[in-house]
Amino acid sequence: MDSRHRTSAARRGAAAAVVLLALTGCGTTADGGPPEASRTSASLGPAENPAAPGASATSTPGATVETVVDDLDVPWGLAPLPDGTLLISLRDAARLVVVDPDAGTTTEVTGPGADTLVAQTTPDGEGGLLGVARDPASGDVFVYRTGADDNAVLRGTLEGTTLGPLTTVLDGIPRAGHHDGGGLAFGPDGFLFVGTGDAGDGAASQDPGSLGGKILRVTTDGDPAPGNPDPASPVWTLGHRNVQGLGWEASGRMFASEFGQNTWDELNVIEPGGNYGWPDVEGPGTEGQEGAVAGTVTPVAWWSTADASPSGLAVTDDAVYLAGLRGERLWRVPLGSTASGADEKGASEGVDADGSVRPLGAAQALLVGELGRLRNVAPVVPGGSDADGLWVLTNNTDGRGAPRDGDDRLVRVTLR
Repeated sequence: MDSRHRTSAARRGAAAAVVLLALTGCGTTADGGPPEASRTSASLGPAENPAAPGASATSTPGATVETVVDDLDVPWGLAPLPDGTLLISLRDAARLVVVDPDAGTTTEVTGPGADTLVAQTTPDGEGGLLGVARDPASGDVFVYRTGADDNAVLRGTLEGTTLGPLTTVLDGIPRAGHHDGGGLAFGPDGFLFVGTGDAGDGAASQDPGSLGGKILRVTTDGDPAPGNPDPASPVWTLGHRNVQGLGWEASGRMFASEFGQNTWDELNVIEPGGNYGWPDVEGPGTEGQEGAVAGTVTPVAWWSTADASPSGLAVTDDAVYLAGLRGERLWRVPLGSTASGADEKGASEGVDADGSVRPLGAAQALLVGELGRLRNVAPVVPGGSDADGLWVLTNNTDGRGAPRDGDDRLVRVTLR
């Protein structure tokens, strides 16, 4: 099979046609039935307070969708490269591909590192070749893969579409057929953040000695990063069920998406040393509880698991975005103005002089049922605005979706 694929002119021409989407109340649910208004439930914590400056409701934007490439086999991770191309991981094939959005081409990554990934990766249920990230300092590529015995983070040098030998950065992360985590991202501090899953063992999430159910913060060599809550540990936060999306706004505030179990999926603001409650609490609190369990961090937004199942996460200068699998939609949580709305520091960094940060607005559902399951999302311009657009990966070939002709695909979403 030719490692280079170009989207057919007919298909690309049809997909490139500008389609205005009615972004709420359309499409189908994950089980194929019509959407029910009662199932679209998104809740915000402090942002629901009408007195909070900048937290007033905003209108849901319209969008245009253009297919960039199609026929991707269970795509998962998504990392922009400096030349404008995109590095994408294919979960079950254990392969990396480079997509050129301008040319509409997909080129398979080869080389010794690529061979190692195929040899070491053991796809199993939700496991396989998962997150990818590029170190902005060294230019090296980092990948998260499921092996026979564990999940691990590896690094190598990518030259064009050739991946050099790989080095293990971090291993011993629990693996299973589900809840493998896989989120990878470099923070504004230059350190690598790793989102892991509980691998079906909820107790591991509360065990500081386990790497399961955590967000980890490490150096590019895999050592605990300076400033970690426990200097001898890579653990940044604990009490997570399954973290696959990580991102930051300009102020440095960190967000993470979280898969719930039966009730609530979450958007969390990540605080070093924070306990996010799993398995003792899901969403703002379990049935019969008023608020979160004492000592745990309450999510800033939560959704019914039927409406979200959030995997990838992206932050623009205007909003936080979460790619929904079961929910088959893209959630948008607007970022309001800073508390004063006029502070010079706030205007440039999203933080007022008194330390207050931008409030979150009411969540908005985009692309409901239009593309099926959504796995990942990234800004077209890192650190840019909504006007620059978003890259979105569909995930209908993952064994839980209903593949359509041309699935899976990378699309460009332009908001208006």
